[in-house]
Amino acid sequence: MAVYTEVTDDDVAAFLREYDLGEVVSMKGIAEGVENSNFLLSTTTGTYILTLYEKRVKRDDLPFFLGLMEHLAGRGIRCPTPIHGRDGQALRELCGRPAAIVTFLQGMWPKRIHVNHCRKLGRAIGEMHAAGRDFPLRRPNDLSVDGWRPLLEACGARADEVEPGLARELKTELDVLEQAWPRDLPEGVIHADLFPDNVFFHQGEVSGFIDFYFACNDQLAYDLAVCLNAWCFETNNDFNATKARALLQSYQEVRRFSDAELQAIPTLARGAAMRFLLTRLFDWLNHPEGAYVAPKDPREYLRKLRFHRDVRGPGAYGLT
Repeated sequence: MAVYTEVTDDDVAAFLREYDLGEVVSMKGIAEGVENSNFLLSTTTGTYILTLYEKRVKRDDLPFFLGLMEHLAGRGIRCPTPIHGRDGQALRELCGRPAAIVTFLQGMWPKRIHVNHCRKLGRAIGEMHAAGRDFPLRRPNDLSVDGWRPLLEACGARADEVEPGLARELKTELDVLEQAWPRDLPEGVIHADLFPDNVFFHQGEVSGFIDFYFACNDQLAYDLAVCLNAWCFETNNDFNATKARALLQSYQEVRRFSDAELQAIPTLARGAAMRFLLTRLFDWLNHPEGAYVAPKDPREYLRKLRFHRDVRGPGAYGLT
């Protein structure tokens, strides 16, 4: 959630006149994240998040994202809720960008992950998946297995600038994943980007999910595979099976995995590592000089990919 587009005081004052949110008290850019321009907006009626959607977010996808947040919030899932203007519209334009205001969530994301975080997260994901079952809109996952080869080809031999031999290793890995990728697991609406900074906690409980701008329809277990990578590796790169067991078992308190899902977890986790490795690799190799946000090192996910590649079954993730 960085700031790429500058918004003046006059711009936001005029924008706010489309809403019944009072007058601007203050507005501050939010420096974290990489996709959109985000501002903490305080008005005489409360605190909100103002988002300008940058070029990497397709305008045609925005009704899905905003509609999903509104749908989930209506079913008791704590997430940002789009604010509608006087004309009934939540999506409008500001400074030449699509823009929306959403509610502000209380809580903080965990800087140090404990087993209890993983346990609470697993159940909360299960509840989110259940709440999304009847969401009527659909959006394919553009960053699932069918989208990885174009990313790898865009990086080409330059991948070896990150680590010698990386281009060949990733090509071999992708050949395997394309053949092994499961195609018939239970599907639904997933978040697809549940990193710790997208999950808020308050007093030891999940207080909300944010940043739904990769949400899509895909295999439900893939959401858990993303979390295995993002939540269950220690800072020294060791995998913590206790955290993984807490995550997966608590999810199953809401929705049981099928036998096919259990057997597919190593492949899904391996694929999730590949997805974030490739997007980080592309950003690393194509980082414009003077950009606001520093790219993330893709080698973190290369190490995770190699771990999952050596896994022989769900037992490595604390399951039997």
